[in-house]
Amino acid sequence: MIRRSSLLLVAVITTTIACAQDKPLDMKMDFEDYDPPSTLVVSEHHITKAKFPFVDIHNHQFGMPTMNLANLVGEMDKLNMAVLTNLSGRGRGSTEHLENSLKNVKDNYPKRFLVFTNVDFSGIDDADWTKRTVKQLEDDVKKGASGLKIYKSLGMFNTDSKGNRIHIDDPRIDPVWAKCGELGIPVLIHSADPPQFWQPIDNQNERWLELKTHPGRRHDNDPVSWETIIAEQHNIFKKHPKTNFINAHMGWYASDLKKLGQLMDMYPNMYTEIGAIIAELGRQPRAAKAFITKYQDRVLFGKDSWVPAEYETYFRVLESEDEYFPYHKRYHAFWRMYGLGLSDDLLKKVYYKNAIRLIPSIDKTLFPD
Repeated sequence: MIRRSSLLLVAVITTTIACAQDKPLDMKMDFEDYDPPSTLVVSEHHITKAKFPFVDIHNHQFGMPTMNLANLVGEMDKLNMAVLTNLSGRGRGSTEHLENSLKNVKDNYPKRFLVFTNVDFSGIDDADWTKRTVKQLEDDVKKGASGLKIYKSLGMFNTDSKGNRIHIDDPRIDPVWAKCGELGIPVLIHSADPPQFWQPIDNQNERWLELKTHPGRRHDNDPVSWETIIAEQHNIFKKHPKTNFINAHMGWYASDLKKLGQLMDMYPNMYTEIGAIIAELGRQPRAAKAFITKYQDRVLFGKDSWVPAEYETYFRVLESEDEYFPYHKRYHAFWRMYGLGLSDDLLKKVYYKNAIRLIPSIDKTLFPD
């Protein structure tokens, strides 16, 4: 005989199980944790070596004065990188740093590296700053510097003796830009950061994840706007048509190629490079390919940070026609990308021909034609 208490217990258990089955699962998850592998079955091409030798026009090697360049060249060879451009020639402003970098290159691998010089704006209020800086630039080029790199600190962080922000188009700098034109060297200029870094950090900001994980990149409380900084940059392009400027990171217009195209048309002395914005091109392959095709003589290869494993993403976007593959840093680009499948002619221009035209001192024997 089944006791009444036993029947009651069975009923309770049955009811509990039924309720548990009806209760919805806890589906809450932080956005940072949601990163499922794709179930899409498509062709994959992991390209670890560029199809053609290339010039990386945007790189930094702060230890160049004393480093063993043989180790660096070994890594370059694995990538098929023919020439690496060290934009940090002066390090923290030292002439000695530049001279030792140039000497290390000349003594060991004179064909494999370009070194750009830099400008110190801290003494811009000095009466002789302009004359002194122009003379420094001339001397640096005589010593072997191939160009001038301008950091984003100009227009954002550099201040004069009174604490006022130094504008990119400050007239005291005009002779420097003009001298670069006279000397026939390009100016690679990085101005501002992605515009989203100035926007409210909320659910409407596409770079929210990056700004959450890297709060030091936020500019939403900065006193100067993104638009102001960029306008100052464009002003020097306009004022100095005889000087060639390489607008770093596609001028932060890689997500608006129509606008970037208008700027390319407006400033024929403006070139650009793809450092740190390859994820933008990879998510709009048709538009990006059309843009590079139209402006094929003014787009250069650049990477920025020296992380050899990350070059694969660049090669894959430029060379393959792969679909729906991830960027190498999810916080930087949580979307998937697609290959542009550039032709050999376009690849050669982006990889090395445009750089050779801008900097004739590059050894042409390193390249196929």
